[in-house]
Amino acid sequence: MPLSARDLGAEHGDAIALDTALRPQDFSEFAGQQKIRERLEILVAAARSRGDVLPHLLFSGPPGLGKTTLAGILARAMGARLRVTSGPVLERAGDLAGILTTLEPGDILFIDEIHRLNKVIEEYLYPAMEEFRLDILIDQGPNARCISINLPQFTLIGATTRSGMLSAPLRSRFSMINRLDYYDTSTLQTIVKRSAGLLQLDIDAEAAHEIARRSRGTPRIANNLLRWVRDYAAVHNSGRADLPTVLKALSVLEIDGDGLDEMDKRILDTLLNRFQGGPVGLNSLAVAVGEEPGTIEEVYEPYLILEGFLVRTPQGRVAGARAYKKFGLTPPATQPELL
Repeated sequence: MPLSARDLGAEHGDAIALDTALRPQDFSEFAGQQKIRERLEILVAAARSRGDVLPHLLFSGPPGLGKTTLAGILARAMGARLRVTSGPVLERAGDLAGILTTLEPGDILFIDEIHRLNKVIEEYLYPAMEEFRLDILIDQGPNARCISINLPQFTLIGATTRSGMLSAPLRSRFSMINRLDYYDTSTLQTIVKRSAGLLQLDIDAEAAHEIARRSRGTPRIANNLLRWVRDYAAVHNSGRADLPTVLKALSVLEIDGDGLDEMDKRILDTLLNRFQGGPVGLNSLAVAVGEEPGTIEEVYEPYLILEGFLVRTPQGRVAGARAYKKFGLTPPATQPELL
């Protein structure tokens, strides 16, 4: 049954409640990532048959692909409580100890952006993951002593957008590493239709396909665009999201037919015209477009590289062949060596 505006928190503009409401609740509602879904369903069935907990799992991939959603689905499938935190939040060993000592048997601890964990805190995780034991150092110097606290069996699920920044010891302690990939347009169209039903938005197949096509392979972006289309349609087309309405709504956001927004086009335009197509260093490019280097690298570059608009080389960033074509320019005769 479609959710009401009160259920979605839309009456108060509660974006967090709305995001939560649109998340799939079980594997049957989760579209895409078929191989990962199959592996996880096997893990759940096996663990439940043994009365055991799930092994520690790591989800990696660009933001918005469903890492947090899958953690929630696993918790519900196991009938377990989900505790959510993130790497940057755990600043001291006491922060981690406070969470671990309140876990109950079978709980799932989800740590987002786990690659940003403090190295000291990471050391505390090792015995907790392997032996369900927390070693706490009391005092310092000659009076220092270690106290061991037994923990209930639990499952740690880590999520990262930068798997290369994970230390080898931490990575090796996860029983299974799952990399989530970008979604194809057909799968995103299915997600858009499902979300439109929850939002009680009247949308046709062509309009849903257009939103999916411009969503950069990412369900979170698809849902964000859909919510904007819903608002635009409510003002300009009596709440109906047909193709002309969707096209007008997306043009207001400056999202073109390739799914590129204003910052994407600024990056490519700067690379082509100010730096003659590159190569140029990430920091120089970031200063030129007025954005943080980390944001460019984590948010914008993955899709631009995937679609052939941008190339990483040992010398720096270089415009890809599609970038030249998009801006009506002639690409160089030779392509740079890729990283």
